[in-house]
Amino acid sequence: MSQQYQHDVLVIGSGAAGLSLALSLPGHLRIAVLSKGDLSNGSTFWAQGGVAAVLDDADTVQSHVEDTLNAGGGLCHEDAVRFTVEHSRESIQWLIDQGVPFTRDDSASADDGGFEFHLTREGGHSHRRIIHAADATGAAIFTTLLAQARKRPNIELLEQRVAVDLITARRQGLEQDRCLGAYVLNRATGEVDTFGARFTVLATGGAAKVYLYTSNPDGACGDGIAMAWRAGCRVANLEFNQFHPTCLYHPQAKSFLITEAIRGEGGLLKLPNGERFMPRFDPREELAPRDIVARAIDHEMKRLGVDCVYLDISHKPADFIKSHFPTVYERCLKFGIDITQQPIPVVPAAHYTCGGVLVDQHGLTDVPGLYAIGETSFTGLHGANRMASNSLLECFVYGRSAANDIIAKLGDMPMPEQLPGWDASQVTDSDEDVIIAHNWDELRRFMWDYVGIVRTNKRLQRAEHRVRLLLDEIDEFYSNYKVSRDLIELRNLAQVAELMIRSAMQRKESRGLHYTLDYPELLPEALDTILAPPTYVD
Repeated sequence: MSQQYQHDVLVIGSGAAGLSLALSLPGHLRIAVLSKGDLSNGSTFWAQGGVAAVLDDADTVQSHVEDTLNAGGGLCHEDAVRFTVEHSRESIQWLIDQGVPFTRDDSASADDGGFEFHLTREGGHSHRRIIHAADATGAAIFTTLLAQARKRPNIELLEQRVAVDLITARRQGLEQDRCLGAYVLNRATGEVDTFGARFTVLATGGAAKVYLYTSNPDGACGDGIAMAWRAGCRVANLEFNQFHPTCLYHPQAKSFLITEAIRGEGGLLKLPNGERFMPRFDPREELAPRDIVARAIDHEMKRLGVDCVYLDISHKPADFIKSHFPTVYERCLKFGIDITQQPIPVVPAAHYTCGGVLVDQHGLTDVPGLYAIGETSFTGLHGANRMASNSLLECFVYGRSAANDIIAKLGDMPMPEQLPGWDASQVTDSDEDVIIAHNWDELRRFMWDYVGIVRTNKRLQRAEHRVRLLLDEIDEFYSNYKVSRDLIELRNLAQVAELMIRSAMQRKESRGLHYTLDYPELLPEALDTILAPPTYVD
């Protein structure tokens, strides 16, 4: 039997953004944090590189801002970039205070004013400003924040809960719109429960699972973006999908990312014959921004007809490699690759969704009471291409900013009254789940083929035609059968895919991560691609 719950704040997503927000709220608020699988299934846990922040005396806020603007292809919102960077040091200090075990710099001395933590450098950055925990920063941050959340009696951590849709006042027939909570599938009972909340926060991550090859875990299905769109929120810049240049190429290595820090510490990209190729594509060579490196790899693979290229750091001392990249070293060794002796086979893979739900500086969406933070959101920070290690920083800065906004509005947002429960009276159990599996596979394949690293008008038109047919099929299936995690994710993925395709078709230029053979040049003015749903009310 379905249940009714009430919380002051409902956080959908249990990664860096969601946990940061929950931990930044006062202890008297009742907070629910939902994870659609195990708590550690999100992207945060698997992040390797680190967090970009201005921490060294030789670095400046202005330098970090300029690097971000340069990487963003003219589309970053400078106010959002400056807001994020100016709050970077305090965000890192907050993480240190929580107990995150960042790697220390043995050469630094407190007596000479040296910063005590080791900083590395990644593509697009002009300084060493990436604070990290070896090459498993995400795991260190997530484990620490989760432990802190478990100590807080007001934070309820709920696993195996899949958000189905948001509940809004307008959908309840009320004139004044606001978010009232969400319908949530409890995978343990199979029932859809009703969660009422004064404030609802989408922290569900990105949508890289829309592509056949991705570095992301299985849950990165664009759930928050799709739910916000259906609730009446605008989305922006969804044509900008970042492909990480270096994922491990091995038939048994599912979604394993080779950290960008390897290139930051001198790793070289090579063809199968051992020849370097990045100097032919960009003067920054291996340290060029990710979109340039990914396109270069894609070009060389297609030119030569090879399955992968190679990332080689074996010229560095073995002890250096093992101490700096223990996770990569151990994982590759399991597949018979000793990175101290031989190069790593790599391919590009979908990695990060730069667009998302349009929000303000507090993470507030177009619907009152509804926030979107982290990869789910579009803050204006990333522009046409996200610079390495700015994403985790965005989670902490905007998670804490959203928490402050919620605190300021506590007196203005009453608890919703009794909400209508989920109506499952007209649906039956499905005996055709093969349709879900088939549609899932078809969607991810045509998105990879037609809306990938290099695009054309014809490819996008084909993708648009296919996704509209799929949306009709999925809508019919959704209307007649009981929901499951697979069906919910497929519905959301198809919706976000359609928004990505529409956004890509609107951009008649090549900028940042959006590269099309039909419009290879930049337009003179850089403009965001903003889509508004039929239910959007200005």
